[in-house]
Amino acid sequence: MKQETILAQAVIETPRMFLRPMRPSDAGLLAMYHADKRVAEMTTSIPHPLPPGAAESFIANYIKPDRTSFAWVMDATEFGGSEVMGVITLDQMDRDQSEIGYWVAPAMWNTGFASEAVQAMVDANPLRNKTVFGSVFQDNPGSARVLTNAGFDYLGDAEAFSVARNAKVATWTYLKRLA
Repeated sequence: MKQETILAQAVIETPRMFLRPMRPSDAGLLAMYHADKRVAEMTTSIPHPLPPGAAESFIANYIKPDRTSFAWVMDATEFGGSEVMGVITLDQMDRDQSEIGYWVAPAMWNTGFASEAVQAMVDANPLRNKTVFGSVFQDNPGSARVLTNAGFDYLGDAEAFSVARNAKVATWTYLKRLA
C-alpha cells in the first residue's frame, strides 16, 4: 500500500466537518466535482471540460514543499458525511495578506457548509494574516453571502478571467481585517 506524504498544515475542526490538508487520494472525488460545469464556471481556474490529470495537477500544486498557496478539503466523514464536500484555499500574498477561495459540491449548496468553512478558516487564521481578500463572480450572490456572513466588507467591483467560461467575468471584491 502506498503511503501518502502530507506536509505539515493545520487541521481545523468545525461543528460539522474537518478542514484537512489535501492528499493525493482526493483526486477521484475532486475530478468528479471539478468536471461539473456548475462548479467550474464559478471559479477562475478550473477548466471545463476537465482534461485528464487536472485533479492530480491541482493537488500537486497544494502539496509541494515550496508552495505559497494552501488548500483544505471539507471532510465530514467523522460526522457521518462525505469525505470531500468542497475545498477552501488561501493564497499567500505579500504584507501578511492572503486571498481566500472556496467551492462546495452542488449537492451541498445552501447547507451552510461554505459559510462554516470560511468562518472557521478566518477564526483559525492558519497563515497568521492581517488581511484576507475574497472575490466572487457577480452572478453568484450566494458566494458573496458566505463572505459577508463571515464579516468581510465589500471593497468594490472588478473582473476576473474564468477558464471554464473563457471570458472575463464581473466580480465583487471583499476584505476582512484580522489584526
